[in-house]
Amino acid sequence: MKLAERYIRVVDAFNRRVGRFAMYLIFALMGVLLWSSVSKYAGSPALWTLEMAQFIMVAYYLLGGAYSMQLGDHVRMDLVYASWSPRRKAAVDAVTVLFLLFYLCVLLYGAVSSTTYAIEYGERAHSVWRPYMWPVKLIGGIGIFLMLLQTFAEFLRDILYLRGVSVDHQSEAGL
Repeated sequence: MKLAERYIRVVDAFNRRVGRFAMYLIFALMGVLLWSSVSKYAGSPALWTLEMAQFIMVAYYLLGGAYSMQLGDHVRMDLVYASWSPRRKAAVDAVTVLFLLFYLCVLLYGAVSSTTYAIEYGERAHSVWRPYMWPVKLIGGIGIFLMLLQTFAEFLRDILYLRGVSVDHQSEAGL
């Protein structure tokens, strides 16, 4: 039980820090889009801005996913769920999270395969700028892996709650 609690606290603390970092990527995205607008207005549009904005958005979305899950900000159907007791929610979540774990494992397998291919063959985007694809694919794989770790932490949290042990989301201990 102590090992599970420690795992939850370490994963929560790490994903909180990564998620907080990812929140600031929105400012980088705004800067790229601002530069895109200014350069188009000046008559010499930058070729790299569209893809760079997409790459930043991928990092923002995937690196912030685990933190969003930790905060409970993911979309769920609250029509019935909201009226349940915390114990019933934990029991249902402990079962349904297994489907999410399976899905994330499949995604991670695809991300590793795609990143390996991109590195091995020097894959580049089909555009005028032609950036290498492995950096964005690597960030995507890291984001999926962090989601997998957080999902397992949520599973353990639900199991511990059902056993009478409450592990809160707010602890900074662990890192």
